[in-house]
Amino acid sequence: MEKKSEIKLFEERKVRTIWNAETENWYFVVSDVVQILTGTKDPGDYIKKMRKRDRELAKGWGQIVTPLSVETPGGKQPTNCANAEGLLRIIQSIPSPKAEPFKLWLAQVGSERLDEMQDPELTIDRALEQYLKLGYSENWINQRLKSIEIRKELTDEWKRRGMKERIQFATLTDIITKTWSGKNTKEYKSPKGLKKENLRDNMTNTELILNMLAEASTKDISQATGPKTFDENKTVAQQGGNVAKVARLELEKKTGKNVVTELNAKTALKAIAAPKQKQ
Repeated sequence: MEKKSEIKLFEERKVRTIWNAETENWYFVVSDVVQILTGTKDPGDYIKKMRKRDRELAKGWGQIVTPLSVETPGGKQPTNCANAEGLLRIIQSIPSPKAEPFKLWLAQVGSERLDEMQDPELTIDRALEQYLKLGYSENWINQRLKSIEIRKELTDEWKRRGMKERIQFATLTDIITKTWSGKNTKEYKSPKGLKKENLRDNMTNTELILNMLAEASTKDISQATGPKTFDENKTVAQQGGNVAKVARLELEKKTGKNVVTELNAKTALKAIAAPKQKQ
């Protein structure tokens, strides 16, 4: 069963999704949907109470939800997901004014995916539209879309070398990030005030460019040297990260400014908007 993970937006809120190519169905992370519809800070607890309240829902829970491997801050983890039909049943037990708009959104997401299968360029167009809605500049968005392409090329290379997703991918990514920036992924996110948010979505243009250089260099070195073991891949990751480290240090020497900053997406956007408001 071919699966592809993506992020979809409902009223500018993120919903993690997985596309099942065999059944041509989207599967949605149930806790994401519950959090959006209810505003609860603890969707897990809300779901437990909802199942106690709705005995029929509890009886059929095993048929409604399917544990699937979903990206989380700690790597991919088995997470309860449901297709559109299952979500509609869950929504029946959630008193929310957003229920009807969400049903329409579910239908739209399914239709858009079928369109994208016929014309993959639509995927890029929709990603561009979503980032614009969140307030990102077109220049930043172009960099971000390119970074997604480069990241995919790197992870495909790791798969060809027999690397396993989750732990090994996360370890190699940390080595690349630590080498070029001086911080591992967790250390990088902390000053930016990030928790579950995607680190790349909160990098400045320069940070994105150097991160792309590090990942592209790692992929190129891997293709040239053909690492066979995890340790050999870790060495290649360090070599790729070092290419971007040299560039970072040279840039910081010329500008007198640190490349890695505490700016995240929200603070960066406010900093850009402030001068405009004064004009």
